[in-house]
Amino acid sequence: MEEKRHYPLDILMIILGTCLYGFGLVSLNIPNKLAEGGITGITLILRSLFHLNPAYTSLILNIPIILLGRKMLGKTAFYYTIIGTLFLSFWLWLWQLFPIHLNVQNDMLIAALLAGAFGGLGSALVYRVGGTTGGSDVFARIFEKHFGINMGKTLFAFDILILTASLVYIDVKHMMYTLIFSFVFAKVVDSVTSGGYTVRGMLIITDHSQLVADEIMQRLSRGATFLHGEGAYSNVDKKIVYVVLSPREIMTVKRMILEEIDSKAFISVINVHEAIGEGFTFMRPKSSFISFKK
Repeated sequence: MEEKRHYPLDILMIILGTCLYGFGLVSLNIPNKLAEGGITGITLILRSLFHLNPAYTSLILNIPIILLGRKMLGKTAFYYTIIGTLFLSFWLWLWQLFPIHLNVQNDMLIAALLAGAFGGLGSALVYRVGGTTGGSDVFARIFEKHFGINMGKTLFAFDILILTASLVYIDVKHMMYTLIFSFVFAKVVDSVTSGGYTVRGMLIITDHSQLVADEIMQRLSRGATFLHGEGAYSNVDKKIVYVVLSPREIMTVKRMILEEIDSKAFISVINVHEAIGEGFTFMRPKSSFISFKK
């Protein structure tokens, strides 16, 4: 399959993302002694212990890892990762040269929340176009290929190791605020990379599956899918209705089913990480119904 072209907009997003990430690191993490996981966390440890500039150590540590993982990244991801690594080092250098001090009045909670917001948004912009800033992502892919260790486990273990090592220069109090920062960081990344649109999946088991599907399609203009199942106890074949809804539609559909169609229906609501298609990533047909009244 042909590799994706290097779109100028992708490069611009990587530059903007690394700018925000570098700003948060220099203006919030470093002055408030908030640690980090991954390679960035190592650069902060080296800065604290040996006064080494993260702009340089980030580049020195990342470049060999990226070159080692070149074949696993793919051509486009490799170039994007190189660009991300170079610009991250550039922004770390620039923000230290021309610092912008954010006065949070020694409020560590505000500092952790802002650091998570800036870092998460910056990283998410890079991830959305298929890039990374190098470091532990590449490291984890190498471990997965050569040792068969799951990437998620490697990343988690690596972050725990680096955060634990960070206790050499921060105390437990600052570590707790670091965990708040990490939580906000992860939530912002998830929100931005998934489009910021929360959806829910609904599985409906009922003796009136066709009627339920028809009503959902007619009243909400949402598509519905039949999954074929069999009761373990009754051995009776059933058509299970699966539909993806926005959070505000969940209660409406539950009331419609339980109050109007089948009070004994079994309904399970599940989290959906991302929904792509009509009604979520592009327009759906407008419903001709204003209310749920027939």
